[in-house]
Amino acid sequence: MICAPPASPFRNVLPPFGGVFDVAASQKRLQDIEHEISRPGAWDNPEALTPVLQEKRRLEEEIERLTRLKTSHDDMNEWLALAAESEDPEALESLDQQSRDLAALLDETELVMLLSAEEDNQDAILEIHPGAGGTESQDWAEMLLRMYTRWASRRKYTVEELDYLPGDEAGLKSVTLRIAGPHAFGFLKSERGIHRLIRISPFDSSGRRHTSFASVDVIPDVGNDIELDIKESDIRVDIFRSSGPGGQSVNTTSSAVRVTHIPTGISAQCQNEKSQHHNKDTAMRVLRARLYNVELQKRDAERQAEYAGKDAIAFGSQIRTYTLQPYRLVKDHRTGSEAGDVEAVLNGQIDQFQHDYLLYRHEQQR
Repeated sequence: MICAPPASPFRNVLPPFGGVFDVAASQKRLQDIEHEISRPGAWDNPEALTPVLQEKRRLEEEIERLTRLKTSHDDMNEWLALAAESEDPEALESLDQQSRDLAALLDETELVMLLSAEEDNQDAILEIHPGAGGTESQDWAEMLLRMYTRWASRRKYTVEELDYLPGDEAGLKSVTLRIAGPHAFGFLKSERGIHRLIRISPFDSSGRRHTSFASVDVIPDVGNDIELDIKESDIRVDIFRSSGPGGQSVNTTSSAVRVTHIPTGISAQCQNEKSQHHNKDTAMRVLRARLYNVELQKRDAERQAEYAGKDAIAFGSQIRTYTLQPYRLVKDHRTGSEAGDVEAVLNGQIDQFQHDYLLYRHEQQR
């Protein structure tokens, strides 16, 4: 029996290879960018080039992905013709493998095509806060930090720690990361909400089962790309001494900075560096991102309603449950997606949850 190409929402646009898969158009735009950044004086103001370099990075990834897709598509047709002629077992086996490879590439391409919002290609600022429960929840928050950093590493994204407050005995009280890479915010927006862990507590000498909660928030990192009307008179800057473990005199001087946007009450803080100036710059970057996210929420009433109850880090508000006892399962309560390999998920393999969430959101918006 001859294998057919995998069913796909793209099957009607693959031949000829163009339209939404127009590699030539992307290559032309990439050439224009390379010409722009190579002209004399182009690097005199590196910050002004940031959005251009981000677009260049995105185009390079897109061209590489679409080139692989076209090659796989062409190879599929060749193997299909060969298998139809000879029905050789080796040809059929190769056709089956080529079919799987093409299906995986189509899934990847479909996922990127779902990231169509203007903010989806931005880098992401991700924050984790434990819920009530002391050491248990603080340890769970650190497990989530490990999960996201490993996910980012697999995708070759860069992770910058903007703020970190350690737990009293273990884990963490809060952490803020900047995760940079193509479509970082688009992928990570699926993680915003309450995450629940059910396990036998390593901190309970009686070996009882505990439920812990932690909140994850993700906002697009707009940097200086978006013009926001932030008046100096609307900003309050508070300087205080860093808390937590020292190390290089971080907590021995008043270098920690909190900036507050007075009209909205939105604030951001940073205490990671010895330099008060550096901490202020980082806090302002996070503040800008939060203010921009507020504007996005105003334009998206559905999203605002969806996360209206996010602050209640407790039962009934979770988006995903990670069960280690009495059975092993990770379940996303929005999409119904499940994974039995909990260790793989906690090691950063969360792509399927992100894919299903984007499909779920796409269907909701149709």
